Amino acid sequence: MAAPEQPAAAAADSSGESGPSPDWAELTHKCLTNVLSRLTAEQLWTGPMLVCKSWLRASADPSLHTAFDLEARFESSRESIRWWSPEFERRVDAMLRSAVGWSDGSLAAIRARHCSDHALDLVAERCPNLQVLSIKSCQSVTNASMARIASRCANLRELDISYCHEVSHKSLVLIGRNCPNLKVLKRNLMNWLDPSQHEGVVPTEYLNACPQEGDSEAAAIGKYMPQLEHLEIRFSKLTAKGLTSICDGCLDLMHLDLLGCANLTSRDIVNATSNLKNLQDIIKPNFYIPRSVLHTERYGHWQLYDQRFQTDVFRI
Repeated sequence: MAAPEQPAAAAADSSGESGPSPDWAELTHKCLTNVLSRLTAEQLWTGPMLVCKSWLRASADPSLHTAFDLEARFESSRESIRWWSPEFERRVDAMLRSAVGWSDGSLAAIRARHCSDHALDLVAERCPNLQVLSIKSCQSVTNASMARIASRCANLRELDISYCHEVSHKSLVLIGRNCPNLKVLKRNLMNWLDPSQHEGVVPTEYLNACPQEGDSEAAAIGKYMPQLEHLEIRFSKLTAKGLTSICDGCLDLMHLDLLGCANLTSRDIVNATSNLKNLQDIIKPNFYIPRSVLHTERYGHWQLYDQRFQTDVFRI
């Protein structure tokens, strides 16, 4: 037979403890914010905010919103077609707008995906100290919101607008003119050489709308972003002319990523980068085009490479 349970007070006495158990809802605001500062953005949004009013108030403290970072969550999850839906975009927008409001102007870094002009307009209005803006895969971000970011977020030093098809070279011109501290630019495009990796997830109409103005974007980068140190332009359709524009204008480049830039040859790259004295690493196109697609209309220009090098696989 089990021994009878001890009264609560007796149990506390026998363990050497006394008094009631702590009530976490009664923690001071300072203590709560100290605890919550150790959580990730996702943990903050999915846990403490739902506990009680005092925890919700602490979760909205400006000191906890100097950065809005959802990238780790996106990176750790398998890409879903749901991410490209209007409903998902509205949810990301709502989270970002809340973080902007709570930050009270202290928001310095944003790393998100699938947001829209609706959220970025508020960012431009209330985040003058913004230094990092990473907004990959945003189908509803356009030159309009980027123009406002350029005019009001002059302290920007890192920008990632990869896979944002509605953003053109015009935005790069404005960012370059107004953000003299910009050191990092990531303007990667989707793999148009083998779009099958995106099919079933990325909407077909968006996939087919891949920007074609590689040389125009390169010219804007070379002319208006001379201070760049890190540049990623994966799967850009720039030619040797565009790469020369970049290398002649951005002499401080230390990292250059050209993966999938199919219109460049090894000679183009060597000639263009020869004057980059600070260049530490360069990722070359290094693409693979199966012979089975060399004779299709889309990849017709690859026949020239195949004939020139007499090889089944052309690698740079």
